[in-house]
Amino acid sequence: MTVQWLRSLFFIIQMYVVMLIMGLGFFIPSLFSRDIAIYGMKLYCAWVRWTLSWMVGLKTEMRGPLPEGNVIVAAKHQSFLDIIMLMGWLPSGKFIMKRELMYAPILGQYALRIGCVPVNRGKRAQAIKKMADDVRKGTRHPGQLIIYPQGTRIAPGVKAPYKIGTFVLYEQIEQACVPVAANVGLFWPKRGILRKPGKAVIEFMDPIPAGQDQKTFMKTLENQIEERSNALMAEAGFDVNAVHRDD
Repeated sequence: MTVQWLRSLFFIIQMYVVMLIMGLGFFIPSLFSRDIAIYGMKLYCAWVRWTLSWMVGLKTEMRGPLPEGNVIVAAKHQSFLDIIMLMGWLPSGKFIMKRELMYAPILGQYALRIGCVPVNRGKRAQAIKKMADDVRKGTRHPGQLIIYPQGTRIAPGVKAPYKIGTFVLYEQIEQACVPVAANVGLFWPKRGILRKPGKAVIEFMDPIPAGQDQKTFMKTLENQIEERSNALMAEAGFDVNAVHRDD
């Protein structure tokens, strides 16, 4: 375990060093070209997945049909790794993100450049309305709008409500919604240094077509994401039922 912790620490250090190097290297060109900003971020995501595989022994895998065109992508959020995987694999992904992240060095500026939508979560009603308005403005760039329907990172096996903001976007911009399951939190936790070897998976499911009512949409979204995420975690040897028994 000590060796794996040290390998994880080395991986994390180089990950942020390379983030700084690539971020500065692509910064000026990205000011003039959104495509360059997207390329730089995808290159960094590929670097993280590659170094993760041989430094830590954690492979990454994508399953299901990759979404293209203008769709909402509603994903299970367990750690920073699912952000890396979504950004790296989606053709033109952009996130609904916390406003505070706008001010994060390097990441914040690139996020704005590729079309991510910052929202203030402090005032829920105003935030939902502004989220929908900002998304409508942001649709001038074709792409996949990524939202985390539970609003934050959720540890494997922990239950948390699905928030109404995803339905508001779905209703307002009238796009299909692609649910995404994940097991990545088993290997790359929300906090701590240790990264475990194994196979981190995200799975894209069939789109939920536009036009469903709130109750039907929210129930379908939650059932699909939770059932498939639990299946992926069980495949990796995690006993979801044991966690629920301890609640």
